[in-house]
Amino acid sequence: MATYFKRGKKWSTKVRWYDSDGKRHSKSKSGFSTKLLAKQWAVDQESKLNKGVQIAKEISLVDYYNNWVNTYKKDKLSAITLDRYKYTGEALKNFFHDDKIKSITRVKYQEFINQYGSTHAPTTVKKVNSIIRACVKSAILDDYLYKDFTQRVELTANKDKVVKVDYLNLKEIHQLLTAATDKIEHRPGFTSRFMIVTAIYTGMRLAEIQALTWNDIDWLHQTININKSWDMKTHDFKPTKTESSNRKIKVNPELLHYLKILQDNRQSNLVFMNQYKSIPTSNAVNKTLRSLLESLNIDRRNFHFHSLRHSHVALLLANGIDLYAISKRLGHSNISITANTYAYLIDEYQSKTDKQIITALSRI
Repeated sequence: MATYFKRGKKWSTKVRWYDSDGKRHSKSKSGFSTKLLAKQWAVDQESKLNKGVQIAKEISLVDYYNNWVNTYKKDKLSAITLDRYKYTGEALKNFFHDDKIKSITRVKYQEFINQYGSTHAPTTVKKVNSIIRACVKSAILDDYLYKDFTQRVELTANKDKVVKVDYLNLKEIHQLLTAATDKIEHRPGFTSRFMIVTAIYTGMRLAEIQALTWNDIDWLHQTININKSWDMKTHDFKPTKTESSNRKIKVNPELLHYLKILQDNRQSNLVFMNQYKSIPTSNAVNKTLRSLLESLNIDRRNFHFHSLRHSHVALLLANGIDLYAISKRLGHSNISITANTYAYLIDEYQSKTDKQIITALSRI
């Protein structure tokens, strides 16, 4: 129920209601130039009440976001992903300051996306928007909102901020593999090389390779069980990136041959524990990778260890492996992630596909 009263030349209104426990609440606002405007505000508040929104709750978007991260996300995210949530919170703080979450409109959020996108790459904007959308949906469930102000917002971004990676073609992948395995039988201490070979043959993430134990390798059935990853900060195991990242993959005899060399010279139950009783870091394996590429006179901009995962996918695609099978092998939760991530085609694969298309069309 709403009441209206005039103070000087301005109108005020107060909305009163009872909660499910019979406790009385009220919310008021003043400064309206006309009674009609005051009534419109009161009607809007009563409409929100009827939809289940707790209008007495007042919290800023930034405060709700931080509470949401600490309550639902903090203990479940990797350090890298948690940093992304932190940067997203800072972006919200810089734009919305202390604005109440109820006051954020779709237009205002679009302005935020436009501003943020002007200095960030498309993939970054997409990830940030995805995080904020999840937060807003949570706010709706908590009755702070009844309308999703992120819905159907147009994502804008700065394409000049895209980090372009020059990937290896099939010939170069073969050259890299040959260089990495050259006399490797006599160099079991070159742990980073063994990790590079493993990445090419399996497409595993670096943290998954770092966490491999000898118990994860089934020599008889030629499989590797991927069920954990490695935390370089704590030097201990941690869960895989996602639940779908837990998987068992088939591997080729050549990889098992190289891993057997390490097993014969094992330092611990960790497959890639080196002679210094440590697991090679990202910097270490990337230094080795750059050295191998330089020895082959291969210059690829922004190519790093994770790019070997792309190389693995390129090898499988070039040999006609089904995209669904590749998606499962990589540990993606759905095939669309695989399709979006590996949309590019290396030269050899494009050429082979074109020939297959022409052959198929000629048979009509």
